[in-house]
Amino acid sequence: MTRQRIGRPVRASSFVGRRQETAEVKRLVAAHRLVSLTGTGGVGKTRLVLHAVPRLARAFADGVHIVQLAGVRDASLVPLALIEALNIRDVSGRSPVRVLIDQLQDRESLLVLDNCEHLADACSRLVETLLAETERVRVLATSRHPLDVTAEHVLEVQPLATPTPGEPLPPKPALEYPALALFADRAAAVLPGFSLTADNQDAVAALCRRLDGLPLAIELAAVRIRALGVQQLLERLDRRHRLLADSADSASDDVLPRHRTLRAAVDWSHDLCTPEEQTVWARASVFAGSFDLGAAEEVCAGPGLDRDEMVDAVAGLVDKSLLVRDGDAVHARYRMLESIRQYGLDRLREDGGRAEAVARRRVRDWCLDFVEECERRWFGPDQPELVRRLHAESDLIRSAFEFCLNTPGELRAGLKLAGHLWFFWFATGALVEGRYWLERLLAAAPEPTVARARALWGLALMLLSQGNAVRAAPLVEEARELALRLGDEVEAAHTYFGRGGALLISGDYARARAVYEEALVRPPLEGESMSLVGFKYVELAHVLAIQGEFDRAKALCEEFRQVCLTYGEQWIHSYLLRILAFAEWAKGDQTSARVHARECLRLKRAVGDVFGTGMTLELLAAVHARDGEGRLAALLLGAAKRIWQDAHVALDRTPSHGPVRTEAEEGARALLGGGFKSAYQEGLDLTSDHAVAYALGERESAARPVLDSPLTRRETEVAELLAEGLTNQQIADRLVVALRTAEGHVERILSKLGFTSRSQVAVWTERRRAIRP
Repeated sequence: MTRQRIGRPVRASSFVGRRQETAEVKRLVAAHRLVSLTGTGGVGKTRLVLHAVPRLARAFADGVHIVQLAGVRDASLVPLALIEALNIRDVSGRSPVRVLIDQLQDRESLLVLDNCEHLADACSRLVETLLAETERVRVLATSRHPLDVTAEHVLEVQPLATPTPGEPLPPKPALEYPALALFADRAAAVLPGFSLTADNQDAVAALCRRLDGLPLAIELAAVRIRALGVQQLLERLDRRHRLLADSADSASDDVLPRHRTLRAAVDWSHDLCTPEEQTVWARASVFAGSFDLGAAEEVCAGPGLDRDEMVDAVAGLVDKSLLVRDGDAVHARYRMLESIRQYGLDRLREDGGRAEAVARRRVRDWCLDFVEECERRWFGPDQPELVRRLHAESDLIRSAFEFCLNTPGELRAGLKLAGHLWFFWFATGALVEGRYWLERLLAAAPEPTVARARALWGLALMLLSQGNAVRAAPLVEEARELALRLGDEVEAAHTYFGRGGALLISGDYARARAVYEEALVRPPLEGESMSLVGFKYVELAHVLAIQGEFDRAKALCEEFRQVCLTYGEQWIHSYLLRILAFAEWAKGDQTSARVHARECLRLKRAVGDVFGTGMTLELLAAVHARDGEGRLAALLLGAAKRIWQDAHVALDRTPSHGPVRTEAEEGARALLGGGFKSAYQEGLDLTSDHAVAYALGERESAARPVLDSPLTRRETEVAELLAEGLTNQQIADRLVVALRTAEGHVERILSKLGFTSRSQVAVWTERRRAIRP
């Protein structure tokens, strides 16, 4: 688990008001293990949480992790959403809930569960279990209703304060009434120079009262100030509100006034949209989580909307605050607030659900095309970018799996989608999620198809990575027999890696060697995955090195390394480098082994290969132990052990990997004596990224990693202002610089730190403050 992290926050505009509520959230979280923020839609629960999170971060040694559940529809996916947010790479094969319990048992973390209302039962069960099974984990949840869990402390988020009708306004009303301050802030963003004056403040106060102080409703109204005066806004909104209230009263007496208010504001915003914007709003409501323009074009274009009109329609929705722009300056993404998305879904379902089914099938098609393209491009220079994109689209891909599992006739498409994701789950260690989808789809679709053959060997790879050769072996044989029966030689060739892998991790080196040598007799078939071809070289070289045929092992590695270099490939290349370093170490060539092991670590860091990193740290520890560097060897062994502990895997004890660690540990203990334990513990306390940096000589010390900063003095100053919640314009005013200069500083800060939101910068800044001498 990565320490001191904030998981997938959303980008927000400036925050207005809520000082008392922020302080109350901090107080409640400090005093209680479960705090739920409740309130009507549009009242600002998520905004309040995101504002409070940076101020809470320093109190939790193992970080604050935000889990956004708005895009999760299937209750069974809630544990998986937490696993992803916590960056857990567990390969034990246990249930996701058990994985979470064990990972969090000795952690001091805050879990923020945002938008729980549609998953209330699942969230309640999981939270109750986690709180009962851990001691120092706390939960902060947002939901329209309490979770109804024992010891839950509820803070109902109220609308922003507005003046009482007839009450004289004070000299500076924005200071006393947050609703007015919010309107003024958002209006100024679309109409530069707007401010509360003696001429408009009474109308603004009346408008905010009419909107019941609901922040979302106020924001939707404020963006219209570009075209209408405040009094015109009030008159038109008042008419809309009366019509909706009359309609609601005639239909039901149970509709709450605030719900009507928000509905009136959203209805009016819908009416003011162009037909193209309305179409995008409705069709994009099927997106789970965020999406980019390419996905929007594929899903939303069609009857009534040409692809060429998409950019203007999306930009119009952003301008009207109906779409929120996420991402950074390079990768723009969009999302809808949940109230806006539900409104869009209601519109999409007006024809009885036919349009929704079409849109969801288009999401499925887009995901399938996207994943197939990623697999085609995987053996090449784009692997780090593909990993980033696949992580970004995880909510959307999950929604496609749910659609395939719950819609008649779609199971084969679901199997195909899962089969094409093997490389992503395998390379990044997301084995819990990979197994979850593959096992469900294989159980639901037993028909003998090529898609099933691929899903079978894909599941076998997940199991082999978890050390489960007993279950993996029959699956990969079933996949091979099915592929041969269907006449698909490519899928049959893909099974060689799994067949040999089951023998290798069981210690049956002679039979594993025979399988891989058979696989390499002929050249690759057209359409065969080059990554799996590369693994045949990797594993045969591994067996040869274990058996003492070092020169042939090195020759095989060098042969396929040239292919990787030609294509700019990094993942398979890193495994070849590790086996090359292993053969050199086993032969006694310490210098070459050190060079190649370090080069391997650099590539593994680039693609996020967690388990490969652990194995290579152990190999490098063995190199250092032989060279008499006991402390560094012990530290790297501790860092690798942290990876195995977090993943609940015992690769260090398998026949093919165990001897390396054993020799490294024996050598380090002999060199250090009683000092081994402290150096080993220091390694246990390191994050994987910091251990790699230390192993590569990029840091002189393993201590206090968070003090290091890539920011300039001015950028550090801007980061401090971001942590205070200032907008770009407010930062520019504070520093007396142009707005564009401030925007440039913010973009560079996000880029240097590898972040996608201002909230992440705020948490990073708070962590530095907490440990600064």
